[in-house]
Amino acid sequence: MPNERLIRVLIVDDSAIVRKILTETLEAEPDFEVVGAAPDPYVARDKILALDPDVITLDIEMPRMDGLTFLRKLMHFHPMPAVIISSVAQPSCRAAIEALELGAVDVLAKPAGPYSVGELRSTLAAKIRAAARARVRPGAALTQPAAARVPKPAAAILPPVSPQALGNIIAIGASTGGTEAIATVLRAFPKEAPATVVVQHIPPQFSRAFANRLNEMCQIDVKEAEDGDALRPGLALIAPGDFHMLLRKSGGRYFVNVKTGPRVCYQRPAADVLFCSVAEAAQANAIGALLTGMGSDGAQGLLKMRQAGARTIAQDEASCVVFGMPREAIQLGAAGQVLPLDRIASGLLSSNPPATQSRAS
Repeated sequence: MPNERLIRVLIVDDSAIVRKILTETLEAEPDFEVVGAAPDPYVARDKILALDPDVITLDIEMPRMDGLTFLRKLMHFHPMPAVIISSVAQPSCRAAIEALELGAVDVLAKPAGPYSVGELRSTLAAKIRAAARARVRPGAALTQPAAARVPKPAAAILPPVSPQALGNIIAIGASTGGTEAIATVLRAFPKEAPATVVVQHIPPQFSRAFANRLNEMCQIDVKEAEDGDALRPGLALIAPGDFHMLLRKSGGRYFVNVKTGPRVCYQRPAADVLFCSVAEAAQANAIGALLTGMGSDGAQGLLKMRQAGARTIAQDEASCVVFGMPREAIQLGAAGQVLPLDRIASGLLSSNPPATQSRAS
């Protein structure tokens, strides 16, 4: 790619084998240059200053300084896109979710065998490309005092939910930067908020840690979806990593199917799969929101929701970490409204959008 600047990557991991796998994977792509590798954060600090990479990959468990501590310092003194490469052990999964809160762009599972190496190679390059385009923002843990991160009473966040909105199903899709965008939206929901279904592009194992973390910080209940789970007001279901989630209606009640199947827009779970099922099952009794993310997943499904009579929202460019998925939806005519992240919760909970809210053309 002689006419395009290569994406410069620094790999930070204490495992020589993992450093070799990541290096070989990225160097096989025409648009990457691995400018260096570091076995711990102290070496990484010096190489960041000397080599000025565009993106770093970062392990969580390392000698001399753990990845979270290093990331916290990095985002304070030298903010840059970071992709977390973490083991799938439960403590590491929780730490990886915390890293996303601190401002990391995305997370991947560390390879633990031939199959996982293949999975990593199929997704690593795309994650790094998305990270290179991301708007890096310090996470909530760096920008807010602890007291501000405690959930507030519903009346202090948003007006009461309208009776009409309570009968709706809320469907949300997101990818790169989406974990914190989803947290921003769901934390603003009062405990009686409408039933909600969420697709976030996230690896297996990490989706459960993500749901558990949301459950701790939100007034609504949040859990990783299981096949057959019934929906109710005050509950949000998060699609498990590597499984599609679909909304179904039976006997006047909504429930979800969780199943495998082909990837859609290179994703599983895919927002398109969820949104299309919501369009069919809930039709006009639904509201959809497509948040920050790389690629086009969700745009076609959001259009189907709008065509079925649902209200639809896309996150605006200024508040997105990566303005890919929302842009595709807007260009397709799928977004009835285009809102900044801090107004999406109120948009989802309103029975009718206020006239002052911006709309897609």
